[in-house]
Amino acid sequence: MESASSTDSQKTLRNMGGQKDTSQQIHTSKEPNAAEDKLNDIPEAVQKVKKHLGDKEGENRTERTKMAERKKRKRRSDVNRASSIWKLKNEGKLAAKKEGAVLETDDQLVPEPLAHIPLKSLMDVEATLVYLDEEDIAYEFVEPAVSTCAQAACHNPEKANAPSAPNLPQIDKWLEVTLRDASACYRQKKYAVAAGQFRTALELCSKGAAMGKPFDSSPHDISSVASFIETKLATCYLKMRKPDLALNHSHRSITLNPAYFRNHLRQAAVFRCLERYSEAARSAMIADYMYWLSGGTEQHISKLIKLYWQAMIEEAVTREESFSVMYTPFVTKAKADKIEKMKDIFAKKHPDYVEHIYTDPHGFHILPQTTDWSSLPPQQYLLTLGFRNKDVGKFLEKMSSRKLTIFSEYKAPLNLLTKEESRRHLETIGKKILPIMDFIRSTKLMDRFCACSHVIEKLQYASLLGCLQQATEESQVINQAMAELASLPYLQDISQQDAELLQSLMADAMDTLEGRRSDKERVWNKIQKVGIIEDFLYQTEDSFLKNKKLRIARRQKMKMKKLQSVQQQ
Repeated sequence: MESASSTDSQKTLRNMGGQKDTSQQIHTSKEPNAAEDKLNDIPEAVQKVKKHLGDKEGENRTERTKMAERKKRKRRSDVNRASSIWKLKNEGKLAAKKEGAVLETDDQLVPEPLAHIPLKSLMDVEATLVYLDEEDIAYEFVEPAVSTCAQAACHNPEKANAPSAPNLPQIDKWLEVTLRDASACYRQKKYAVAAGQFRTALELCSKGAAMGKPFDSSPHDISSVASFIETKLATCYLKMRKPDLALNHSHRSITLNPAYFRNHLRQAAVFRCLERYSEAARSAMIADYMYWLSGGTEQHISKLIKLYWQAMIEEAVTREESFSVMYTPFVTKAKADKIEKMKDIFAKKHPDYVEHIYTDPHGFHILPQTTDWSSLPPQQYLLTLGFRNKDVGKFLEKMSSRKLTIFSEYKAPLNLLTKEESRRHLETIGKKILPIMDFIRSTKLMDRFCACSHVIEKLQYASLLGCLQQATEESQVINQAMAELASLPYLQDISQQDAELLQSLMADAMDTLEGRRSDKERVWNKIQKVGIIEDFLYQTEDSFLKNKKLRIARRQKMKMKKLQSVQQQ
């Protein structure tokens, strides 16, 4: 049943093309509000959200006018405050932001450990932002039918004339009936039945029955309906405590509608249930950014998302045994002597993780405690990692210096790995390397070298899974990579070269999911082969230069011996 819905989703994705718009936005204001409080009074924030959702219909025009005037005054003061902070930074007088509690050690600012966030707070966030019925989305059909006649009309599409979505193009009548039944079952907590109805709705979408007038509908209207169905399926499976079944649906909801913040937050909830906390943290970070980018101004909602992001980082650090981390605030580029000081501080704080210590000089990281998207660039941090395993640390440091990451354990670059070598390579990459790289990206919104580099890592890993015939895992990794690719244009500026690479990766990923064979090799495999050959050439050159140096040293030694023997005679 699940594989059938996966096929339907892939057909829907193929019909969508490359659209990137969103029609699920609850908030339409395009002037973001600056954040003043950082993750304080979280229980009150939860209550504010609940009160806001309950009293929304009672707001009058006068109150909205007053609120708008207050926001204008507040934005003016925020601009003045931001400009003064910028001046202080340039003069070197700003020691630390008020929001972030820090300690000064050896002229370096080291953040205090993350505060523990109770599980109940996370459950409150999920209940408020993940599982709720979204009344502003017409496809939820939250309002009950007014009369028995209206109910009969809903169950008879031939007689149903009232539009289902007053603010959106009208959806297909049979699809409307199916979604109404599914939503009703969901609110009655019949999650298994609701999931079946949503799967039926997804099948209708894949057959072209999404909109009432399909030839007059835009791609983003169709994709918004399909994305809504995917995200509701993910929510149903989460309620049924089957996060493994929810995973692909959460990925596909993002691929279809990457700019809607709740899709990313639901993906974070799925990752949390699967105990993949680093990936959950990244999804929450993107959700918070998308909320601001799409014009969200409700500060209590942003606080809750940041709380979730912070909790996932804390959980990832606490559970990790192979490495430890330290974030160091900075304003200007860190020099070599400063990086050495950071390593010394790290060694004192984490003596069990000193086999290899590495500070990422190119990774500008952000933390939820000090992030304010609407201000000037938020406080940035350098990330220092310490490892128990020296080889893993060196391998990661080597990969971070590349523009495109290559996983290579090939002894001979033109020979394929044997099945046993592939299995060993998969074990190394999947359990030792990728979890660390996922953690690094949990506080790093964009990649400064190549926008697609981390996606290529995932797709190369998916190829390994495919070689070992692990089809389910391969599908999950490819769907996750496609969700990342769909989100990238919203997260950072994309160069023309990166845009072409992104399109090629997306096309090849879709072909792989649909089982389409091609004479051409997949893009990520080509990149891997080029990288492996480059590695081989560099290693050969290094070996040649070392041998040459040894030969020259031996010759000089022989000459010295001859001179000494002649002098003795």
